[in-house]
Amino acid sequence: MPVDIPAVVISNTRLTSEYNVVSLAAPQVADVAAPGQFVMIKTSPGLDPLLRRPFSIFEILRDQAQASVGISLLNKRVGVGTALLYDARVGDRLDCLGPLGQPFVPVTPPEEAWMVAGGVGLAPFATLAQALAAKGTAMTLFYGGRSTSDLFYESFFAALGARLVLTTDDGSRGTPGRVTGPLEAALLVQPADHPVTLYACGPTPMMRAVADLGAAHARTTYVSLEPVMGCGMGGCYSCVVRVHRSDGTQLVRSCIDGPVFDSSTVVWDALSGGH
Repeated sequence: MPVDIPAVVISNTRLTSEYNVVSLAAPQVADVAAPGQFVMIKTSPGLDPLLRRPFSIFEILRDQAQASVGISLLNKRVGVGTALLYDARVGDRLDCLGPLGQPFVPVTPPEEAWMVAGGVGLAPFATLAQALAAKGTAMTLFYGGRSTSDLFYESFFAALGARLVLTTDDGSRGTPGRVTGPLEAALLVQPADHPVTLYACGPTPMMRAVADLGAAHARTTYVSLEPVMGCGMGGCYSCVVRVHRSDGTQLVRSCIDGPVFDSSTVVWDALSGGH
C-alpha cells in the first residue's frame, strides 16, 4: 500500500542547468518500491502548483548496512513544479505519496534485458538494472539524448554489468542519431531463438518506435508511459490510456493499470504529446 509522508530533502545534486537528482528520506517508500513505480511529489507547500507531479523512483538509497533509507528522483526543469524541485534545499519537506503503479518485471537468465532510454526516460531503469543484476540477467542499456549534456549515470549502469550503447542527436557522444538506430541494428543480428525482452521509457514517438521494432522482431516489449497525472490514485481520470482488450479497446488509468504496459496492448494512435 502507498504511504503519504513529508519526505526530507537529503541532497540536491545539480547535473546541469536543466537536470538534477534530489534524494529524499523516505524509507517507508523505499522498503516496498519495485522497479518502474513512481511517486507523486508536492513540490511546494503553497498553492502554485496546486497538484502534485509524478516522478519515477530513480534510486533506492541504502545505508552501510544495506537498509533502505530513501529514494532519489531524476528531474528535468521544464515547468513550475520541476523548477521548484530543481531548487529544492536540503532540509525541505516535500509531501511524497507512493510507491504507485504497476512495475517492471525483471526477466531471468537465459533471457536478456535490453533497456531503451531517451533523456529523462532513464529514470525507471536504475532500479530495474539493480533488480536484473541481482538475478544475474545480462542487460544492455541503449541510451540516447540530444547531446552529451543529456546523458548521465553511465558508470552506475556499467558497474552493474550493463553493456552501454550511447547515442546523441548532435553526434557529440556515441553514435550520431536516434537511439532506435543501434537498437534496430542489434535486433537484426540477434538470433531469433535467443530470448530478449525490451523495456523502453522516453518520448512517446521513441517508445512507439521501440514497440514497432519489438513487434517486427517478435520481442516482448514493455513501455513506461507518463501521461499527465493529477492525483496518481485513479480518482481524477486525467491519465487515461486506450489499450487493446480481448473484447475491443478500453480506456484505463495509467496510474493504476500502468505506468508499465505491454507495448502490444497500447493504442498508439490515441496517445499524443511527449513523455
